Amino acid sequence: MSLKETISNDIKTALLGGDRFRGEILKNFKAAILNEEVAKNKRDEGLGDEEIEQLLAREIKKRNESAELFKAAGRQELADNELQEREVLSTYMPAQLTDDEIKNVVIEVISGLENPNMGQVIGAVKAKLGNSADGGTVARIVKESL
Repeated sequence: MSLKETISNDIKTALLGGDRFRGEILKNFKAAILNEEVAKNKRDEGLGDEEIEQLLAREIKKRNESAELFKAAGRQELADNELQEREVLSTYMPAQLTDDEIKNVVIEVISGLENPNMGQVIGAVKAKLGNSADGGTVARIVKESL
């Protein structure tokens, strides 16, 4: 079953089970998937799981940034709501690698390049790891390793 189908089924389950919060978040995310399909001219075939995971990562990042802004403005209740939304969306992401696992891949990529530069290494590591590692974490570990 594709990730999009799983999300659709989870919307039905949440709404039928009375979990309106989860249902609304997933409905909004499904709308974001539709917008992305239209923007990429893939409405007929739909997005693949990897593309949906990339969209998920962007949406999770937005929730984190919003929560930080709300905290800074003294609106903790709004920050908590954003963090709860992030948690719901995070359940659909692949398991995130630890810093040590990412570091091992970074070292492997660096050793395979002649004159590695930061951008080149980050690109190669992100291509290898996909959505199983946060881009900011990858950049930090590459910077420490070079």
